[in-house]
Amino acid sequence: MDVASIASPGRSTENEYGDVVWDLSSQSTSSGSLPSKSDPSRRHSSSASSSSASANRDNSPGSNGRRTRPSVASIASSLPTVREMHDRRTSSQTTLTVPAPSHISSLSPDEPVVSSKKVLLNFEKVAARDPRMEEERIRKLSRCNTEYLRQRSVYDRLVDWADSTRKRPPLPAKEELVKLAQHYYPARADVKVQICDFGVGRAERTEIIIGQIEDYWQSKPDWVDVRWIHAPLGLGLTHSSIEDIFLHDSRPGREFENGGAAGWPYLETEVLNMRSHKDFQEMRDVYLILSNLTELDEELDHSSFKNDENSSLQSDIQWRAGHRAMTASYWNLVASDMPWQLDEGLVMGMRGPLEGLQPITRHVDPQMLSTHPFFKDSHLVRNVFRCFHRSDGILLTMSSMAGVNFLDKKLSKHLSEPVHAMFDNENTSALRYVFAAFADQGTSTWHRRTVDWFLTYLITEVGVTPHAQRQGFNAPDLELAYQAVIQDLKRRRHAPWRKNETVKLVRDYLACIDELTIIKLICQRQVELFKGMQQDVRKFENEDNRERRLPDNPNGESMRERVKWALTMVKGRHDSIERLLIDAKQSMEALFQLRSIEQNELAIVNDSQNKAILIFTGVTIVFLPLSFFTSYYGMNLSSIVDTPRTEGYFWKVCGSIALFIVVVVSFASFRHHLKHMWHGRRQAKPPSSMV
Repeated sequence: MDVASIASPGRSTENEYGDVVWDLSSQSTSSGSLPSKSDPSRRHSSSASSSSASANRDNSPGSNGRRTRPSVASIASSLPTVREMHDRRTSSQTTLTVPAPSHISSLSPDEPVVSSKKVLLNFEKVAARDPRMEEERIRKLSRCNTEYLRQRSVYDRLVDWADSTRKRPPLPAKEELVKLAQHYYPARADVKVQICDFGVGRAERTEIIIGQIEDYWQSKPDWVDVRWIHAPLGLGLTHSSIEDIFLHDSRPGREFENGGAAGWPYLETEVLNMRSHKDFQEMRDVYLILSNLTELDEELDHSSFKNDENSSLQSDIQWRAGHRAMTASYWNLVASDMPWQLDEGLVMGMRGPLEGLQPITRHVDPQMLSTHPFFKDSHLVRNVFRCFHRSDGILLTMSSMAGVNFLDKKLSKHLSEPVHAMFDNENTSALRYVFAAFADQGTSTWHRRTVDWFLTYLITEVGVTPHAQRQGFNAPDLELAYQAVIQDLKRRRHAPWRKNETVKLVRDYLACIDELTIIKLICQRQVELFKGMQQDVRKFENEDNRERRLPDNPNGESMRERVKWALTMVKGRHDSIERLLIDAKQSMEALFQLRSIEQNELAIVNDSQNKAILIFTGVTIVFLPLSFFTSYYGMNLSSIVDTPRTEGYFWKVCGSIALFIVVVVSFASFRHHLKHMWHGRRQAKPPSSMV
């Protein structure tokens, strides 16, 4: 903001919708100020912050007091594509001797800024990609696939060895097992960390390792307004140590007193994301099999901090492990990378690193969601996403979230990609999408170039996932998928009765109800988070108004608008899941009633059959003895030719055989009861040593 703007700050008022409207008629403008709202040369921003529906809503005649906006057609017709913008910058930089890196994008002074609200007015142009960045992503994906196939062969041999009961195949070599463990669970010092810097008309991304992280939060370049550091760590010892060291090095930022927990003014939320069922199963197998091979512990423990260059991280982790009465071993440190199933762990509010280490089982049961054809290869998991911001403009986020956030028609293809390469795909990762949203213009489209605004944007973007809105609703979302699953259960409910089918159907109902219940609880917690954030951002805006701090881009999306959009999204999902949960419970109750009626009808049929059997039994009781005696006494062995045997011989042979058959059949029929009685008597008898 220039000096003239500060000297003449203008006035702000609130309309009937609670939005802050700035009157800039008294504000003097300069060559460095933002362009006016009626400037027709305004170009499109790549920051995807809201849907076209929200932009059209603001243009509606009933929105009194809101800022007027140009029509959709007038803006869409003048929007250049991302490739056109890239070619324009490339042609203007042909005289440079050193080309700029592909991950740095600069905004030339003659390119005006457009509001981030108009982001999805022309979807195809927004979805265009920089060809050089796409080629780089494909090369990295190819390298990751090659490494994955190499480790997959080792994994297959390891599982064959673990599952064999008699003649076991040879165990893979020790070096192969160490590399396999580090492939799925990287050593803590080698975990990749993303550093994203945002300035006016410029954005830059750098990839480092955790072993260098402390150097990057000490300070930031002068051109950077906000530095965002993301470490893919779940709740655990490393997570807790990095959090404390980061907050200790500088003063905290504005406190989110209502959005955060009691006495903890930082934001956190649980995020649902899609993982490949095969990849999820592999992570469980590797952890539970290799953690029991003690011959690997020494080498793995040594590799945990082999590349650590931080001054205090390793010592803090060791102290924290001793404080919690545990060892800072390799497997204790990497256990936090394990994503949680829906029924594992707590629903947010963790108070320490140990609460993230929940007991896990090796077998991963398929979810009811995977019975939907679109989600057949996927597994819905939970991850905690935590944010820590400081007053110096540095934001630290940590989460082991590494799955698909945005649902589209290529979900199966995205799930087949290695987890390590998903961050580079903005069509799957919400974190990558946030960087790509501002990679072209940096902070120029931000309503306020502060870490508070970016934190609000980030957590509202991540907190509402997974959804299909960013990809144009070309795939079913969770609500539609679960609705189809419940409809299939209802269809099976009316199928003809078969043995054990009812038990299986009830189990499927219970699994579906459990999944919907957990999703509902997570959505309910997110609704509470965004309601608290509404109060916090309203307080921030009131403070800015009192101190006469003008927004850096009046046309940009304010924090209040972002939170309102996210709250609407989450409340809609919560209400839909709640209706589906009620439907599933009522459907299961109807199943019980239907089966009860069927049992009553079967009882009536059985009663008529029992009467017929009773009559047949009575007739049999009368005539069976008569038939036996007449047959027996009517036999005359002496009259049979060449048979010198008598009736005594007949009784000896046939009677012995009959008695033997009766004894064998009796023992076979009552073997379980006799075995239970025998073991009961043996257990009741005291041991000889106690006599």
